[in-house]
Amino acid sequence: MSPVSRARKKAPQPVTHSVTGLFKEILNDFSALGADPEPADVELLASEVLGQFRDVPLEDGEEPLGLELIAFAQRKITPGAAALLAALKVVAETDVERKAADAGLEVVLGRGIPEPTWAPGLGQVTAGECWRTGDVYGDESSLLCAFSHGDRVHGLLALLDFTEGGRVRDLVVIERPDEVLAQMREQADADPELVVLEAVDLAEAHRLLSDGLAATDHLDDADVGEDYARFHAVALTWSRALPEPALVPEVAAWSDDERAAVVEQFVAASGEDADAARVIGGLLLEHGLRTDPANPLRVGPEKIARFLEGVLGEEYELDTDHQDAVEPVVLAWVQWAAARAGLTETAVAALDEAVADYLSEYADEDDSPLERYFGDVGDLSPTELADALERRMFAVPSLTTEIEDEEVDLDPTDPEQRRALVIAEADEDEEEQRLVLRATIVDQLWDDEPAEAWLAVQRLQEGELDRDEIFEQLIDALESSLLDTETLEYDADGYLEALAEL
Repeated sequence: MSPVSRARKKAPQPVTHSVTGLFKEILNDFSALGADPEPADVELLASEVLGQFRDVPLEDGEEPLGLELIAFAQRKITPGAAALLAALKVVAETDVERKAADAGLEVVLGRGIPEPTWAPGLGQVTAGECWRTGDVYGDESSLLCAFSHGDRVHGLLALLDFTEGGRVRDLVVIERPDEVLAQMREQADADPELVVLEAVDLAEAHRLLSDGLAATDHLDDADVGEDYARFHAVALTWSRALPEPALVPEVAAWSDDERAAVVEQFVAASGEDADAARVIGGLLLEHGLRTDPANPLRVGPEKIARFLEGVLGEEYELDTDHQDAVEPVVLAWVQWAAARAGLTETAVAALDEAVADYLSEYADEDDSPLERYFGDVGDLSPTELADALERRMFAVPSLTTEIEDEEVDLDPTDPEQRRALVIAEADEDEEEQRLVLRATIVDQLWDDEPAEAWLAVQRLQEGELDRDEIFEQLIDALESSLLDTETLEYDADGYLEALAEL
């Protein structure tokens, strides 16, 4: 999504304190609007308020917080309550909430509080032009629509993800849509073979927005941008100013014969092992039908990346005999599908490069936990394997840590990466010396040297101690045998005696 100037700078805060206290703060915000705010500012404030409630879980029988807020405001005889209810009468996301806000406003007005003079201007928005830009593959697209309240124009920018059915992944309101459109033009002009910019019919823009928002809102745990909730209500409000979209014919289901025929076309063109091409090509088609039913054979780097994630996550069952064929068959599919789509040589080259990178990541990650724990040893008997796995998993229970807010997988067979996992797991207030000793014991358990360390762990486990308690005793035993606290040199015999006493 292009860099934008945000319409409001205040980020919504999560609901973490009492609901009553939060509702009072909201009424104060609306009381502070003044006598003549811009309608767009009122709508954005209401959207921001409602956005705070989107991810709040409700117990059985509980009303949505939007309805609770409306009931709370209805009981107040204040201009702030009238302002809030006037805003929610227009911006609330459901008919039920808008009708409740309308009824609540009538109650407050009936008690002598005047209706805000700006209330009739809410929702009186006029749609302007809509444009979309995206990659030539059709994986993602940024949809920009201009909306005006009189002379003041805002833009609504939505990031659409067509690898997940065209759902909206992020929303933002911008103050100068003309500047963002200029950026879109620059991007398309700079790379016309990879970036597409086109005007969008207003009814089609309405369909893309409404269908995309609905697709995201139906997910239990949607991955969305930080501004999605904040601008969700105002996006629904402003999109009502767009013409109603035409009905789109329902996508016809593919028959088994149609699926088999397309897969055989790919097999014939692929030049790969027919059995592997048939199996993996079938899974690629299944992925397209599931995530992109209107255009299942469309090919793009992100679409292929999601397919590989599905193979790794076992969404698509792949026989172990075909694991080694994933890379050549996927590359063959990319070439075949790109030719069908008529992509330019430049687009195909960029696609190949991106997919090759994803396949490289797939190959690196396509290791079972067992392989990752035993990448540094030879063959073991089943008994030795079971004992060693238990020992190493006790030493290093997780292979994942967080670095710069991103989860990464580390290789425990690499001593440096193993120590990084130890540091990530340790308490922040653990003394440096004990942390070094902890890492030393992890190395001992990993290498089973001395073997007495693992024997001590097994004895302590019989005493029903948890892992943290066991490590504390092991560290105490090693610390008691130190000869030099500077170099952390220790008496090996003394350490073995300490272990034997555990």
